[in-house]
Amino acid sequence: MPQSASAPLRVSVLGAGSWGTALAALACANAQVTLWARDAALADAINATHQNARYLPGITLPSALVATSSLSHAVAHACDNQGVPGLVILGVPVAGLESTCAALANELAKLNHPAVSAVWTCKGFEQTSAQLPHAIAQKALASTPGVGLGVVSGPSFAKEVAQGLPVALTVASNNPQVIAATTQALHGSNARIYNSTDVIGVEVGGAMKNVMAIACGISDGLALGTNARAALITRGLAEMQRLGVALGGSADTFAGLTGLGDLVLTATGPLSRNRQVGLAIGEGQTLDTILANGMTAEGVRCARAALALGKQLGVDLPITQAVCDVLFNGLSARQAVSDLLSREAKPETPKPA
Repeated sequence: MPQSASAPLRVSVLGAGSWGTALAALACANAQVTLWARDAALADAINATHQNARYLPGITLPSALVATSSLSHAVAHACDNQGVPGLVILGVPVAGLESTCAALANELAKLNHPAVSAVWTCKGFEQTSAQLPHAIAQKALASTPGVGLGVVSGPSFAKEVAQGLPVALTVASNNPQVIAATTQALHGSNARIYNSTDVIGVEVGGAMKNVMAIACGISDGLALGTNARAALITRGLAEMQRLGVALGGSADTFAGLTGLGDLVLTATGPLSRNRQVGLAIGEGQTLDTILANGMTAEGVRCARAALALGKQLGVDLPITQAVCDVLFNGLSARQAVSDLLSREAKPETPKPA
């Protein structure tokens, strides 16, 4: 439903990391935006300098962007809008999603449960339970009426979005109000927003492309060439699709922004942390050394969960298996490549059951 001129859309972004800050800056073109930072010093610095020097150094943020370290203030900002439902963007990693949703539920209860849309941006599986983000959010907000849920995903580096460079994203939800609010907040001259109802497919694409990007980075670190990278991207996409369909997603989703698009970006882009981890592994560094140097990537955290899901569902995930063997089981990168190449020849497209 379009907002009236007297009641512009209000957006609160919970999480002032690189991606949360970038989306907050993007939304400033269309909405009144508050950015919540857990660290009061970071919030004060953003307000004083219009920069997030910790996560997006050298990038000037819109002067209209207001940061706060008060979660109560941030949530109330999205809800206090003449009865017009606002938008809360959960800009936190998978590991922080449950606690952030629980905190959001607590604040909404204080406000007598106003209607609001909430979308998360994290990509991955929860490490211990192998749950996708939607399951985590639904459980944490189950007792909170009036909250519409969805996910925002797609091929996007936070730095480029914060710089105002073009990007295309997908919002997936079964709630039309969530899609409308998210599109209104983010769609504009620098961003094109598509919509989908396939939450599971969008989430699986976002999680699995990180694992495949590590594999591509390993291949490039071994200097195996662009032919090998293309093969890994193509077969990696098929692997992502198999798992996504088994979990209830649509096969078609993986041909779009949150499947192929995000995979190509993450497997080839120089800003990709997952690719950088793979490159370092291929060049001979150990995972312990890489992590000790401060380089982290979601693909490392969710590879085991994805492999466990594949085994549980009877889905063949050979690239994921190879990545796990290299990262956690002591297999050399070259041996993992050799094992993949020596697999039994088979049709590229399996026959329908």
